[in-house]
Amino acid sequence: MTEDFNVKLVEDVKTYTPDPQYRKNAWMGDYQKAYSDFQKDPDGFWEKMAKELDWIKSWDKVKEWNYPYVRWFVNAKLNITANCLDRHVNDSRRNNVALIWRGEEGRERIFTYQKLLNQVAKFANGLKKIGVKKGDCVCIYMPLVPEQIIAMLACARIGAVHSVVFGGFGAAALNMRIQDAGAKVVITADITIRRGKAIQLKGIVDDAIVNAPSVEHVVVLRRREPMVDLHEKELDFYEMMEGLSDECPAEVMDAEDPFFILYTSGSTGKPKGIVHTCGGYMVGTYYTSKYIFDIKDNDTYWCTADPGWITGHSYIVYGPLAVGATVFISELTPDYPDAGSFWSLIEEQKITIFYTAPTAIRMFMKMGESWPNKYNLKSLRIIGSVGEPLNPEAFEWYYRVIGKSRTPILDTWWQTETGMHMITTMIGEPMRPGFAGKPIPGVEADVVDKDGNSVKPGTGGLLVVKSPWPSMMRTVYKDDERYRKYWYTINGMYAVGDLAVKGKDGYIMILGRADDIIIVAGHNIGTAEVESALVSHHAVAEAAVIGKPDTVKGNTIKAFVILRVGNQPSDKLKQDLLHHVRATLGPIAMPSEIEFVEKLPKTRSGKIMRRVLKAKEMGIDPGDISTLEE
Repeated sequence: MTEDFNVKLVEDVKTYTPDPQYRKNAWMGDYQKAYSDFQKDPDGFWEKMAKELDWIKSWDKVKEWNYPYVRWFVNAKLNITANCLDRHVNDSRRNNVALIWRGEEGRERIFTYQKLLNQVAKFANGLKKIGVKKGDCVCIYMPLVPEQIIAMLACARIGAVHSVVFGGFGAAALNMRIQDAGAKVVITADITIRRGKAIQLKGIVDDAIVNAPSVEHVVVLRRREPMVDLHEKELDFYEMMEGLSDECPAEVMDAEDPFFILYTSGSTGKPKGIVHTCGGYMVGTYYTSKYIFDIKDNDTYWCTADPGWITGHSYIVYGPLAVGATVFISELTPDYPDAGSFWSLIEEQKITIFYTAPTAIRMFMKMGESWPNKYNLKSLRIIGSVGEPLNPEAFEWYYRVIGKSRTPILDTWWQTETGMHMITTMIGEPMRPGFAGKPIPGVEADVVDKDGNSVKPGTGGLLVVKSPWPSMMRTVYKDDERYRKYWYTINGMYAVGDLAVKGKDGYIMILGRADDIIIVAGHNIGTAEVESALVSHHAVAEAAVIGKPDTVKGNTIKAFVILRVGNQPSDKLKQDLLHHVRATLGPIAMPSEIEFVEKLPKTRSGKIMRRVLKAKEMGIDPGDISTLEE
């Protein structure tokens, strides 16, 4: 990208300033003061946050940094479930609602903190009964039902390392994750329900464990009548708990004990098993749930992710429950039984904090404003975005149609590897469409050149984090060299792998992965920039672009475009889109080809897999597509 190009991109942005009451009422009202306090005493900042939680034994030292390895809360002892459950049961929140689940046809289940603790303790005792002990790995492959969360918390209760695999993966992908982690037990369900249809899960597990000798037991949540038959090594989820105590002492865990392994949806090669540890992860997710999301006792909080992804780990389960939130979860999809599904639930449940993905927001845009306008969304006070850059057009729609030009948007940037939010626009701070925002207090992030030098405002570069934070991954399971690469790509810094633009006042625009860059006639063009320009056209719902080799320019740009309802493909529309991109970004960013498509290849977490588009275009092997949504 040229400097002029970035200046135009950065400066031509409208700023939205929330009502001052948002900042006044927020847990962390003054961003500048909080960030200054962090800079003056980083360890003191994190120690203060950690002291809001319960510890079995306090730390000898807040941080021990031996580049590129870190230990947080050195020698401290804890159990995260004691903070997610027991400490609420032991105070005035015993009968507060912890979890509300909504299934199809209006089915609803509610768990108070006391009821959730009882269920977690009984299931934890069931795991111990079948031989699961501290340090063993348990694979959880389930639909989004309360039992999935109970299983996660039960593993954490007894110190077992859980590896949650999203319930949409096939047998080969599941087998790879079971084998790599050496899972001793697999917890699953007979079916998941999607758009009114029952989809088999147990059959996939049956195939996945054929060549998985580490698996000793399969625990099955049987949802259908008549119940599916169980075979050797298989146990019923609830029968395993029969006759067991609803009390289970929380295992004493060291702050640096492994907590869970989560395999990334990796864009290339073998998925990475990201390892997080107990103490730092607890502090990071608690801190961001309370101070970034601003969760309070009277909130009903809904994150539309699945616990099979890091967003579900951090911001459905561990962070919000550590705060003592009321968490809403649903097995429903945004377009079933109709396009008003999510808005109906927000109205009915009086959701106050709503956290979803840009790909969902663009789907909502495509469906039209009439659907959300049918429902009362006034309960919403904070709306958030996660998973990929929120392009300005989607930001504007989300803010105006869902937030009613009132509600702050938390456009959060973070990763499986970071464990917690890293960059966003804090509650009450001015919002700039297209910009995630600034590093949150506790995080030292920057945009640098390839040598690690901080770039000037108005220019682009590589996104980095310059110092350790508590919830950072500790290694890549069985592949520490992959972990070390994060810290040695740019010496002394954590190289995120994303490109970004530094705007005025320290705001950061995330452009996308560093490998999502197309070099056209010597100019670096970010795929996200071109896609954002296309989506800003009134006829476009979603877009993806790739680079195609060219003997003269090095690469040309091809765009794949999904149109909004009511628009038809035509040569005239192609020309309109080309002129629109030219006017928005300049002639160098104009696609050489535009193809209208009905859908785009995406991971199950909603990220567009551009390399699959490119492989198909070039007639080459797309590589690992185990994370591809069917």
